[in-house]
Amino acid sequence: MAKPITHVATTDIADMLAPGSHRRMELPGFAEEFVDFPHFIIRITDEIWHQRKIEKCADWYAEDCVIHTLGGDIVGAQTVIQNTRDTLKAFPDRTLDADNVIWSDDGDGKFYSSHLITSKMTNEGASEFGPPTGKAVRVQTIAECLCQDNKVIEEWLVRDNLALCLQLGFDPDEMARKQAGLDRTSGFDLVSFHESNRDSVLAGNRANSVAGVAAEIAANALIATLHGEPVSKLNALYDFRANISMPGGAALYGPDQIANWFEALLRAITDVSVSIDHIAEITYLGDAKDVSIRWGVAGFHTGDGRYGSATGAPIYILGVTQFRIMNGRVREATFVWDDIAVRRQVESARLAA
Repeated sequence: MAKPITHVATTDIADMLAPGSHRRMELPGFAEEFVDFPHFIIRITDEIWHQRKIEKCADWYAEDCVIHTLGGDIVGAQTVIQNTRDTLKAFPDRTLDADNVIWSDDGDGKFYSSHLITSKMTNEGASEFGPPTGKAVRVQTIAECLCQDNKVIEEWLVRDNLALCLQLGFDPDEMARKQAGLDRTSGFDLVSFHESNRDSVLAGNRANSVAGVAAEIAANALIATLHGEPVSKLNALYDFRANISMPGGAALYGPDQIANWFEALLRAITDVSVSIDHIAEITYLGDAKDVSIRWGVAGFHTGDGRYGSATGAPIYILGVTQFRIMNGRVREATFVWDDIAVRRQVESARLAA
């Protein structure tokens, strides 16, 4: 009897890396060594980051692959190789432990993964944030990869840089101000860079789900949350025991704390529009489902508070949320976006003014 497709959230890493040799799903264009698509994602991550076979990025990433981040795009396998080397100089013991891979078959030989990662690492070298601190840190990342013919052909990468900055002992607003100043010196403007992304959000994009009822529940919860719906509305979408992870390492419990956290965000960023750019859904355990949604937010920094005094700057947020749906409501969710890059947009507007 054929074994089930690799289920990352419930499978030991040793079993994921040594799953046998028989294919568990149709995987056209991919090397025979991969038994299924989640195995491809786990295996290439292990080779690059844990076995330190950094040059393998040239095998697993397309030469013209674009990696989208809120701080700007990265292009090409060789750039991925250099960035990986730089990261390991700053954090030599960095690990990328797989919490989950939610995936979809997007047709035409293309497969899409949403890879939730926890990284533990020690800052022993200079990083983008500053000189080495010697501090041990832990940070969450979600890497969303569109793959075809044995390669990543496009990626959307979100990391909780706010949590990383805080754990390293740096002030996030000062860090964003420093980055905005470097942008200005080099002639780069992050606000202008994201103009097309804001336009895409305002166009009202809503991805067609290849998934089912759970994906619809997750999408409704996401839209209600990002639009600041009151707790009376969130009660119908989130379990009263919902555990929610937020940027900066914030941990929320229940619809009331979710509503309060986003109320503060949406006082600062107003006139919010939301796009849903990709949805994937897989089974978790029993009737429970795991759903990943990549989304975008466009708004304006017109309120004082979380990001300091209002600047009026147009703001774009690239985010990914992984939901666990149980009994028709959200039981767990992990929201990840780079809040330092949000602050960098605000600081860019201040410098321009």
